[in-house]
Amino acid sequence: MQPLACDTCGNRVLVAKYSDIHTSVQWLSDARTSCPEFAALAEQGIPSNLVPGCHALRATIEAAVRDGIVTESRFTEPAPLPAHDR
Repeated sequence: MQPLACDTCGNRVLVAKYSDIHTSVQWLSDARTSCPEFAALAEQGIPSNLVPGCHALRATIEAAVRDGIVTESRFTEPAPLPAHDR
């Protein structure tokens, strides 16, 4: 995972980009207190686990991928073990 700071609020997260449609984000702090978008939704009583993500952070990640700052991971699942004759 690669460190990245949101262009809007400066919150730092770890990001892994596995494909065009698969991005993994690991928050390094509580999103409800470190992200203005999550904080606003929390004030409305919306639990953070029901929030699909932060639009500003998504835009930051997309720009970082486009600019080559975040690169696509080449992670692959381990190959299955060969079958053994019994």
